[in-house]
Amino acid sequence: MPNTHNYLLKNANIINEGNSLEGDLLISEGKIAGIHPGGAPAEIATSSFEVIDLEGMLLLPGVIDDQVHFREPGLTHKADIYTESRAAVAGGITSFMEMPNTIPQTTSQKQLEEKYRLAQEKSLANYAFYLGATNDNLDELKACDPSSVCGIKVFMGSSTGNMLVDSKGALEAIFREVKLPIAVHCEDEATIQANLAAAKKVYGDDIPMFMHALIRSHEACETSSRLAIELALKHDARLHLLHLSTRNEIRLLNNDQLTANKRITAEACVHHLWFHIDDYAEKGAFIKWNPSIKYAADRAALIEAVREGYIDVLATDHAPHTQEEKKDPYTSCPSGAPMVQHALPAMLTLADKYDISTERIVELMCHNPAICFGIKNRGFIREGYAADLVAVDPKGRTIPDKDNMLYKCGWSPMEGYTLKTQVRYTFVNGKLVYHNGTFTAHDRGEALKFEIR
Repeated sequence: MPNTHNYLLKNANIINEGNSLEGDLLISEGKIAGIHPGGAPAEIATSSFEVIDLEGMLLLPGVIDDQVHFREPGLTHKADIYTESRAAVAGGITSFMEMPNTIPQTTSQKQLEEKYRLAQEKSLANYAFYLGATNDNLDELKACDPSSVCGIKVFMGSSTGNMLVDSKGALEAIFREVKLPIAVHCEDEATIQANLAAAKKVYGDDIPMFMHALIRSHEACETSSRLAIELALKHDARLHLLHLSTRNEIRLLNNDQLTANKRITAEACVHHLWFHIDDYAEKGAFIKWNPSIKYAADRAALIEAVREGYIDVLATDHAPHTQEEKKDPYTSCPSGAPMVQHALPAMLTLADKYDISTERIVELMCHNPAICFGIKNRGFIREGYAADLVAVDPKGRTIPDKDNMLYKCGWSPMEGYTLKTQVRYTFVNGKLVYHNGTFTAHDRGEALKFEIR
């Protein structure tokens, strides 16, 4: 019998580092053991490998999602690490970085350790976790092990509990003293509260959902992003701007080629590239995210920024809530929606529509997250790297519906759309975890490791 952890992937169209080549790939002992343009040499003893023919398929590095909310601990009626990592793997995401706004919030080393323990037991994908900043936990932030913690999350806009960092002194200290990547949610709280108060005077609690774009406005995002950039430049901090949503913010960026030494990077999310304000009429609360989905001109500017190099990373901001919670009035309806199972097909669909190369999508979803966060031995198809891989059928179709959705919350904002391409195989650490709708292995992923940054 072949060793099921050793594979010969034949006849693949390998997309990697700006190139596309036809060939074979060997997986052995969890690593990429060989890349063979034109086919593996005949002398390779295939008896020790399980052969999988990927004729007509794209073979990509596994997607690395740098922003998810898997809701565990404390909010597991919405989602949990097992269910959402399972959905992620089915969507070609082999590694994720999870946010700290759980219950309890991940704002101490003890709580961070508990997250890693849970993931070790439950996650089908590789994992890392952010430590959340508050106005008064600088010592906890500085105690992070840079080889195992992906970064610090700062909410410069409203969040749950006490995770809004609105003290100027605390922000200065974080940007001055923290050496890990500082991932920032940028929305100005004073602007949001003023806009919300004005809307409530007119509508009460039943504010129309499209008003989300006006309440969490261009001004709120640009004011906060500008402040974050100023602090990063002042203190030479490593800043990662999460989920940009406006054309105004793009004007604050440069498009220098991404390297490990780039100090300010920017992320866009799938939903801001897919939806715009007119879609609230049909989707309503199901596309209520923070920052808000805004105007068609913002979406167009973000798509152009993806094409032209102003955006460094594409992510999901996967943030599930129950359907019942999404029925609440505007003022109590939670923001966020699930996306990990459908992000890669959605982005490949957009790439086809807007003439963005597959190589560029791979750069933004696989290579650049690894570069931005200094992830060791992942994000690329290279010999000796972990065999985190996804095979995609470009002629297949993904149609999100209740029967094939794996999110614990049981719904998706992508329902009603037909997405070009379909994930056929997902390998995590060299193990075939997912194949054509079936989970073929249930091995747990590994904690991501990071270079000193």
